[in-house]
Amino acid sequence: MHNLAITLAKKGYQVTGSDDEIYEPSASRLRSFGLLPEAEGWFPEKVHTNLDAVIVGMHARKDNPELLKAQELGLKVYSFPEYIYEQSKNKERIVIAGSHGKTTITAMIIHVLHFHQKKFDYAVGATLEGLEGTVRLTDEAPIIVIEGDEYFSSPIDPTPKFMRYQHHIGLVSGIAWDHYNIFPNFEDYVHQFELFAASTPKAGTIIYCEEDDLATVACTSNNMRDDVNKIAYNTHPYEVKNGISYLVIDHTKIAVPFFGAHNMQNVNAAKTVCSRIGIDEEKFYQAIQSFKGAAKRLELVGKNEHTAFFRDFAHAPSKIEATTKAVKEQFPHRKLIACAELHTYSSLNKDFIPEYQNTLDKADLGIVYYNPKTVAHKRLSPISEQEIKQAFNNQEIHVFTDAEKLKNFLLSQSWEGTNLLMMSSGTYDNMDMKELAAKVIG
Repeated sequence: MHNLAITLAKKGYQVTGSDDEIYEPSASRLRSFGLLPEAEGWFPEKVHTNLDAVIVGMHARKDNPELLKAQELGLKVYSFPEYIYEQSKNKERIVIAGSHGKTTITAMIIHVLHFHQKKFDYAVGATLEGLEGTVRLTDEAPIIVIEGDEYFSSPIDPTPKFMRYQHHIGLVSGIAWDHYNIFPNFEDYVHQFELFAASTPKAGTIIYCEEDDLATVACTSNNMRDDVNKIAYNTHPYEVKNGISYLVIDHTKIAVPFFGAHNMQNVNAAKTVCSRIGIDEEKFYQAIQSFKGAAKRLELVGKNEHTAFFRDFAHAPSKIEATTKAVKEQFPHRKLIACAELHTYSSLNKDFIPEYQNTLDKADLGIVYYNPKTVAHKRLSPISEQEIKQAFNNQEIHVFTDAEKLKNFLLSQSWEGTNLLMMSSGTYDNMDMKELAAKVIG
């Protein structure tokens, strides 16, 4: 939301906003553009009939006093995705969906377009090197690349966000049950992607990973019309040698800074999209060699000659399994200590936790961290250490509920010939990763 505010201010709009808590780096960025509210909190008296529109964030509550005031006054209220669409009605809209990989695929496409100096807008869920902010909206760009998720659009609109963008080119990277708090039924979760694929317009394109059975069914079922282009992709051929991954293209090889089978799927997804918008293979491969990834997506925190420390946003079962496997595959001769934080509603729900079965098995030492206070805050049933081990189907994993004890345990390990992988959509209760890396890497 703060990135949207900044890009609208750059377009010359008069923008104001509010929140009950504003964290860094959002606060500093808003301040630098003169957009930081004078005080945190809700001020319904500041909502008036001279406002052209109100944009409500997904995490606001239905009874938010400013939202109620806007509705009372009959103001136009947009969700974030509705307003992105409003600003891109006249553009070709490319929407990347899927339970995993969508941030990286979107980032790869953005990187390639930026590398070749194309005019484009974007909305992506992570910071990208060389670009300011996660949202850009201009009048000049003919296309927009959007990371689209299946979350509700707003507290007053349960429509999945990716439906609101009304794509011309849509992509489904894969489907693995997530967001248990919103979709407690597996079939209902999968159905959202069927709706997304079926909403592809006449002469539009739906792209899907043919190695994912659910994505394939969702995008090729009887609901899909014959006037829609259906394009499948798979894992790009690759090989790993001496800790470096290479894309294999006919009889040549290209070294790339990213790794893992899931990222080789992602790169083929990005290449398929780029081919639909005028970027041929030669230009794609020329650009992708310098793609360093999105923030917190297998991000290298630090390394020396015998240890590497990665952090990743992985939190859902499929993501934790793929990321752990990727690091072990890249460094097969090093011990891997992989730590996953259970932080989301789904990951802390006893009915959903069994989905994590065997997801840390590729690690030589698996660790699970969660804060019981977070469980209580989400009004969920308490979880025991033994229940975690049973859910992961691994009695050898270590379970921590205290961040300081976790840090001390990590620092007590021998890091000669060992890699560390920290996975979470949270912060391990504000653990300083750079400080940890300095002590682990030395």
